[in-house]
Amino acid sequence: MNTSTCIAMSTMKPCCRMLVSCRRSLIFGFQFPKCNHTILNNLSKSQCQLRHNRAICGCSDRVLGFRSAIGASGNGFCGSGSDWGESRGFRGGCVVDRGGGRGALGVVSVASDVRHHSTSVEGHVNEKGFERIYVQGGLNVKPLVIEKVERGGDVGNEKVEEEEPKVGVNGANVNVDKSKSFNGENILTREREVSEIEKEAWDLLRGAVVDYCGNPVGTVAASDPADKLPLNYDQVFIRDFVPSALAFLLNGEGDIVKNFLLHTLQLQSWEKTVDCHSPGQGLMPASFKVRTVPLEGRNGEFEDVLDPDFGESAIGRVAPVDSGLWWIILLRAYGRITGDYTLQERVDVQTGIRLILKLCLTDGFDMFPTLLVTDGSCMIDRRMGIHGHPLEIQALFYSALRSSREMLTVNDATKNLVAAINNRLSALSFHIREYYWVDMKKINEIYRYKTEEYSTDAINKFNIYPDQIPYWLVDWIPETGGYLIGNLQPAHMDFRFFTLGNIWSIISSLGTPKQNDSILHLMEDKWDDLVADMPLKICYPALEYEEWRIITGSDPKNTPWSYHNGGSWPTLLWQFTLACIKMRRPELARKAVALAEKRLSVDRWPEYYDTRHGRFIGKQSRLFQTWTVAGFLTSKMLLEKPEMASMLFWEEDFELLENCVCSLDKSSRKKCSRFAARSQLVG
Repeated sequence: MNTSTCIAMSTMKPCCRMLVSCRRSLIFGFQFPKCNHTILNNLSKSQCQLRHNRAICGCSDRVLGFRSAIGASGNGFCGSGSDWGESRGFRGGCVVDRGGGRGALGVVSVASDVRHHSTSVEGHVNEKGFERIYVQGGLNVKPLVIEKVERGGDVGNEKVEEEEPKVGVNGANVNVDKSKSFNGENILTREREVSEIEKEAWDLLRGAVVDYCGNPVGTVAASDPADKLPLNYDQVFIRDFVPSALAFLLNGEGDIVKNFLLHTLQLQSWEKTVDCHSPGQGLMPASFKVRTVPLEGRNGEFEDVLDPDFGESAIGRVAPVDSGLWWIILLRAYGRITGDYTLQERVDVQTGIRLILKLCLTDGFDMFPTLLVTDGSCMIDRRMGIHGHPLEIQALFYSALRSSREMLTVNDATKNLVAAINNRLSALSFHIREYYWVDMKKINEIYRYKTEEYSTDAINKFNIYPDQIPYWLVDWIPETGGYLIGNLQPAHMDFRFFTLGNIWSIISSLGTPKQNDSILHLMEDKWDDLVADMPLKICYPALEYEEWRIITGSDPKNTPWSYHNGGSWPTLLWQFTLACIKMRRPELARKAVALAEKRLSVDRWPEYYDTRHGRFIGKQSRLFQTWTVAGFLTSKMLLEKPEMASMLFWEEDFELLENCVCSLDKSSRKKCSRFAARSQLVG
């Protein structure tokens, strides 16, 4: 079959449109789905009907700012529509003919001109289609140059290899034999007995999968059939999907993760606004939803629409700072586990990484190397007094910077960006290790701080008043353990223990090896406070009484020991497991997983637990929460195959300790950081 191609130019933004025939041809690395795909039950009934209704699903994909379509005859054509050139909605993918056997039409609107931003990165994305694709001229919008288009009869007719059989577990396919092989190794090389709770978890995880144009693109946040008011829990969240993605990757299923990464990339930097104000370019959405809408003027035909949320619909209207960071971290994990590094080498993916970094590395008014963010911009997405420089964002920022340094194609256009990454990594690691760390020795130093010091040699650089040391900390901190505080700003130290930030400091080696070991020691010593009956406490202690009223604004959901205010979140299990394996303490992870395994299935997989020891299901907790399910499965697989964990964490980078970005001479370097940071490693 010959692939018909039509390229049209337009004066509207973006500057190009592309219309192609769609019969499983590969365009820019996308494989268009076959027709007549079954759409999962968790999607709207108005979407592509089930296979027994013989709905015809057309297919298309928007890549690099193009719109692709196919006519009933199967030939590419130049269509028209009022939505062309709009940047407010991503429409397209799967169009359903509910009338009578006509060919299906796939329509994709151009989202923005972001895909035209690149730095001459050469990408051999599809050796049988477009040989080379350039977007030239840095971050200035330039016309797309297509060097070669093949029209041979072999294009789009690649032989599809049959997938190796999997072991069926109660309707859920789980690779528990010598199945998929990544990097030359089998993920799970021996048969093992899968427990009933794991079988149930796989069923739930697969049941939460969302399809877009017949292809899986993510998992909904929660899939409780009894929930009559799902709010945004029926959407695919970037941060929530990460444990689901890892579960699929560790089970040898990479397609859904690849689809997710590419489709969320297409949603990047849309012109979303709140009160006529647009956020910075490069922002990734917090979530998206697959909607099915009728095609105007086409009776019985519908199309899938990806509807992203950048915070303009969220409670509090806060843009997600962590979405782009999680996206980069997941992109690295996909490459390392599958061995498919071609995805991260694509020109559009390279551009996406650079846009996120440009947003995060932009110089501003802040004097610190930490990322300045507003309250509610991460997993703790409600007012909890974490505005400023919360540890969670800094640890994810550090991880994303290290991931980007591994994945960026280094050339003349990116060498300055790579240098900026190295400089920021060096400054950020020192800043966190030196100023966020507290143990008994450091608290004693703070207790005797002098204030109002005005000089570059000040010991109390942030003018911290000793009376800020909370009463609970004096008796709580162990003699031999320590942790990284939750936040640091002028005249303010948030001494609360935030679990996610401390765990990711271990995973990414943001903390020193000694500090990482001390964090796990503290968590073991304070097991009853941080784990108790259900792992793991999101933060400790909870805000109570007048402090809760002032800091949370009397938030009825964040009451003491509930939700983000000291609630217990089982999804943190996989991250805790990863940290324990890295520090050669897997027995701690097994102990935590065993606790969760006793209750999660019985309690119907809640989002979070309440009370000081996590004994009650959260009062507003969603049931059948997908990242609770996925976190449990990922933890089990990491413990089963701990060598896979090494693909997901980072070891200490000693070169960062030598990379001084200050202008001080060698005699003053100790004031800067490097010798102090190195002494922490050997001290």
